[in-house]
Amino acid sequence: MFRGYSTAHCSLELPDYHPFPKYKYAGVAQALQGEMEVLEAPAIGWETLALVHERAYLEKLRREGLSRQEAHRVGLPWTRSLLTRALHAAGGTLAATRDALRWGLGMNLAGGTHHAYRDRAEGYCLFNDVAVAVAALRAEGWGGRVLVADLDAHQGNGTAVIFQDNPSVFTLSVHAERNYPLKKEQSDLDVGLPDATGDAEYLAALEPALEQAFASRPELVFFNAGVDVLAGDRFGRLGLSLEGLAERDRRVLERVRRAGVPLVIVMGGGYNRDPGTTVAAHAQTYRLALERLAGSL
Repeated sequence: MFRGYSTAHCSLELPDYHPFPKYKYAGVAQALQGEMEVLEAPAIGWETLALVHERAYLEKLRREGLSRQEAHRVGLPWTRSLLTRALHAAGGTLAATRDALRWGLGMNLAGGTHHAYRDRAEGYCLFNDVAVAVAALRAEGWGGRVLVADLDAHQGNGTAVIFQDNPSVFTLSVHAERNYPLKKEQSDLDVGLPDATGDAEYLAALEPALEQAFASRPELVFFNAGVDVLAGDRFGRLGLSLEGLAERDRRVLERVRRAGVPLVIVMGGGYNRDPGTTVAAHAQTYRLALERLAGSL
């Protein structure tokens, strides 16, 4: 049985009115019980984080935390629980990456914190978990080509900057053009879509983007599978249906299957006005991965 890593065991202190969907981590883990082994995501080590993030930034988080201004930029109030949860989310992505290299598929039921830069936190993101996982592999001597297929509704700005001078990593971001972040960075391939883009238009834009991205001949793929592309999302600005989302995922999974390469899935964003839709959409992505890939691995 394949396994996924969850941060459901990590508390997060937020005001009741805060829009961050902390409910979804436990909800998705519960929805997938019996379909995969769900394990507690381990905390990542500070030395591993230092492979990507500046030591001064990490030391500040350990000793002082974020200032009020910095917390405002992140969009989350500073608490020790925020730091603890971020450590476990990044640890879940690294554990899932090791699973992918061993078994062909690794799943973190958290992660996808693509707005974090080397030296700062932004947009709900303290650590860039995918970048840290890649750096950890490099430190261990793995030198393969990587594709980061970021299909969250927001551009993966931190990821783009961290990898922009790295020819061994191809970064793809398909996102709502007028969405956060206001200032876009440069990925290897950026596809910015108009507000309210629906299923047909989205899939028509996705297909050539995947063609170009997989032409980089990756040996490991990270899929940021944000479901904030759905209609009704608080922050996504796009207009996909659940079936359109499923077709998005099928197309990524089929490319991975045809390429015969390991896949790591990280959760990404999802802030639907209906909490049940957010949970169902994320669970759908992991179920499709098990259905489409597990039998071929």
